[in-house]
Amino acid sequence: MMIAGVDEAGRGPLVGSVVAAAVILDPNRPILGLNDSKKLSEKKREQLFVEIQEKALAWSIAEASHSEIDQMNILQATFLAMRRAVAQLSIVPDKVRVDGNQKIKGLALDCDAVVGGDALHPEISAASILAKVYRDRQMVLLDQDYPAYGFAKHKGYPTKAHLLAIEQYGILAEHRTSYGPIKKRIDSV
Repeated sequence: MMIAGVDEAGRGPLVGSVVAAAVILDPNRPILGLNDSKKLSEKKREQLFVEIQEKALAWSIAEASHSEIDQMNILQATFLAMRRAVAQLSIVPDKVRVDGNQKIKGLALDCDAVVGGDALHPEISAASILAKVYRDRQMVLLDQDYPAYGFAKHKGYPTKAHLLAIEQYGILAEHRTSYGPIKKRIDSV
């Protein structure tokens, strides 16, 4: 049975896309060290990112933009990114396992939601790693364009430094205008 693991990265940040990944692992090519991406060091995630792409039977990374997040809300945008990731797989899976407490809304495949799945199922762990590394790399690139905001450090999350940068330098086109701290800033101007 072909099982695709699906996970996302970037629901909480104030800036950028939400990224989802889907992975179908090859049982004949095991990958050691898979775990919830948040429990791994950046160096280990980067190593596994390459190994997953080399050894998986199929993998894909997709996203929903900050504009789509603002239009439909983060939950619906997350489902959209997940559906896109599954649709882009080169193999149609028999089943999808997604990390979390909700099945992927609108997915026309058998789907199970698994709370803590990124630590329980290697295919979800692999998806977690691909999504996180890809999104973190996006934030590093954004940091090069806007170094005053510190995106390479906080990855867009609403840290004290990020909120201070917004106060000092304003809102960027990449910010999610529907998110509280950004919306509040827009409303006060």
